[in-house]
Amino acid sequence: MRHYLQLHLLVLLLATTAILGELISLPAAGLVVWRTLFAALGAVAWVLLVRRKSPWPGWKAARAFFGVGLIVGLHWICFFGAIKLANVSIALAGMATISLFTAFTEPLMEKRRVRPFEVLLGLLVVAGIVLVAGFERGRLLGLVVAMMAAFLAAIFPVLNRKLVGAGGDPLVMVAWEMAGAFAMALVLFPFVGGGVSLFAWEKFDWVWLLLLAWVCTVFAHGFHIHLLRHLSAYTTNLAFNFEPVYGMLAAALLFGEHKQLHPLFYAGMGTILLANALHPLVLRWVARSKGVAG
Repeated sequence: MRHYLQLHLLVLLLATTAILGELISLPAAGLVVWRTLFAALGAVAWVLLVRRKSPWPGWKAARAFFGVGLIVGLHWICFFGAIKLANVSIALAGMATISLFTAFTEPLMEKRRVRPFEVLLGLLVVAGIVLVAGFERGRLLGLVVAMMAAFLAAIFPVLNRKLVGAGGDPLVMVAWEMAGAFAMALVLFPFVGGGVSLFAWEKFDWVWLLLLAWVCTVFAHGFHIHLLRHLSAYTTNLAFNFEPVYGMLAAALLFGEHKQLHPLFYAGMGTILLANALHPLVLRWVARSKGVAG
């Protein structure tokens, strides 16, 4: 129960990521370049100065962490790109398809059988997405890009779960993964940066970027990896579907986005929440059934 509570507090923190992405004036790729650079430097400084250990994990581990970071970087470019193309609420709704994708990616990558109830809950999420897409047609491109981000987000937590299970240090992993994400964003910036300079900062961009990098990335990403020692990637990703609720409430308060959305958008989000509420109940029922059968 403690780990579930920590997980939902983490989701609450991550919900501020979308708000910060809306506040920062830079295009998605530029935003990710600075976010990952500051995060990589922050994680390395923490490991060296506070933990007093080397951030070097060895060639094999470094390549693995860096490779995961490339996927993380592409995921963030898609996520923040969706916010710029649509708005916070639509981007977060698209991200809620993570659970459907993870229902297949986790069993495939961990070489276990697909759980039918996870697929069914994922399909319930899809039903919610269909409602959202059907009544927010002017923002379909943003929704599709957000779903691409969700697909990528269904991959790297599974990889991280395996890496941390093999003894990876969460903060060292963050440092190398942010280096990989920085490399991905830097390579893609000339193609998706919209011709805007990396230094075209406005007003408080630097404050939002530091919060995004050090609080919502170094701390949150490292704590997420830590939780993967105790919870499955599917469980954590399904809980992340609560992120749209927190994010949309904040977007409504700060940007008035609730005035732009069709009422049935909320029916779709309610369906997604239902899948989240059912998951721990079904898990408990399955475990109890196996215990009785045993």
